Amino acid sequence: MRDDLQELVDEVSRVLAAPATLEDAAFTLLAFCAHDDSGADPMDAVRTRSILTRGSATETRRRFEEFGIASTTRPLRTPADPEAGILTRLVLPVRHEGSTHGYLWLLDGGRIDPDDDADPALARAMALAARAGRLLAGRPADDLGRILADALTGRPAAQAQAGRRLADRLTEDGAQVLVALSPGGDLLPGWQLPAAGAVATLVDDGPVAVLVPLPSTTDLRPAGALAAASLRSLPPGSTAGVSSVRRGTGHLAEQWREARGAARVAAAVSRFSPVAHWAELGAWRTVTELTGPDPAVLPLLADAVLSETAEAYLDRAGSVVRTAEALRIHRQTLYYRLGRISALTGLDLAEGDDRLLLHTGLRAARLSRLDRP
Repeated sequence: MRDDLQELVDEVSRVLAAPATLEDAAFTLLAFCAHDDSGADPMDAVRTRSILTRGSATETRRRFEEFGIASTTRPLRTPADPEAGILTRLVLPVRHEGSTHGYLWLLDGGRIDPDDDADPALARAMALAARAGRLLAGRPADDLGRILADALTGRPAAQAQAGRRLADRLTEDGAQVLVALSPGGDLLPGWQLPAAGAVATLVDDGPVAVLVPLPSTTDLRPAGALAAASLRSLPPGSTAGVSSVRRGTGHLAEQWREARGAARVAAAVSRFSPVAHWAELGAWRTVTELTGPDPAVLPLLADAVLSETAEAYLDRAGSVVRTAEALRIHRQTLYYRLGRISALTGLDLAEGDDRLLLHTGLRAARLSRLDRP
């Protein structure tokens, strides 16, 4: 269909002798005629941005929609705005069966009269616009899950375009979070997200990503309710992670990293299970960025008792009394184990840097075990 739309745009441009651009109803660029850089073809900031970013800014959309382009059934002229560097345009509505599916924009310099019903070139262009409307009406409905996947894991250009398309479905500049659902086993055939109004997608055959609009930046109840309901329908051992709150869709990839990290921590640390919020993870946020434990820690990992002892000791800020009580062992036993830990790792537990390396390494090892097949 893309080739058909490109041919239509080229033909409209030829018939009306003006540069043409085709956008859908959400102002996503679908096709445009080649621009003559000799200076013969007019070019302004709006057309430049549309071509370079494959879409238009919200303020640009609002500006043109104020002229009634969404409801008109006839050609329409929008005025120039010299201060904003915007040229006058001829707009041909791309419609089918009473609905507007897009717009054909022509930078004609104001020479075409949109009210001239006797103009054969304009009549021909409107017929082509109607054909474009039929093509766009026949497109499959937007797969919002696929668009979300592009926004999270696509290349930078694809991420930016997908973010804009998702923004069209959300409240303008609205608050939202990403929830990562990490199944503890295979999803049941036909599993569906038990929530309405959210957008979900399975990312790389792994966790499920869910974009959840929020009523405000401080009200996380929708995300919590969705996570709880989803976990009830997922296999035992499933966990969920909730990203930080952001406005708009410009940081979805970063939010996805946060949500996935939080879900991993929820699976590894009982006090965060089964739903972990990125904002509440503290030092675990740094650990989620590590690819694994430092090599100095590896010899210790083969001994579960010593690993548990080291983590308990470090979690309690090196307090021998509190650690011995928590592990229910004699202090002399603890001293012996600490000596063995130092010998295995070569780390001095009296040194802050060594203790930090050991602590983060042990935590990274917990998360690494989850990543193994």
